[in-house]
Amino acid sequence: MPHVPGLRSPYARTGRLVYFGRMLDKIRLHDKGLLPADYVANLGDAKPGVFDARTCRFLGVSFADLRARTLEGGTDEEILAWAESRGTRRTDDDCMMFNAFLMKRGFHDPAENAQLLRKRLAESGLEGRGIETSFDYIDADEGRDSLAAKAWEAAWA
Repeated sequence: MPHVPGLRSPYARTGRLVYFGRMLDKIRLHDKGLLPADYVANLGDAKPGVFDARTCRFLGVSFADLRARTLEGGTDEEILAWAESRGTRRTDDDCMMFNAFLMKRGFHDPAENAQLLRKRLAESGLEGRGIETSFDYIDADEGRDSLAAKAWEAAWA
């Protein structure tokens, strides 16, 4: 998949969370008809294992409510504060563990998840590049080099 203007890396943080801002980007791009069709299947919470669904469950808000709030406008930080006030308030430790979980998906995961990552790498011609996580795959597939940039280190800052 080529670079998608307006869609940031999953490593980018909003407040204490990685991925959240990317999910908001996907919502906004989809609303404008700019989200590539390949991304639409993983938008929302219809598939329990996708990052959108996991993030909404972690926050304790429905994707439909989050989508509606996002499209009302406001900064990413305001939308995250809204989600935290409506859902489950998380501690810094909760967020740290959730971020670590998301950032390591694909790395030594159960066979099904690891096989899916290997399949996607093969389909994208990205085998042999040292990609071991879904976040790194997403970045490489969209033209970002998270391995060279050590994006995970910035996500912890």
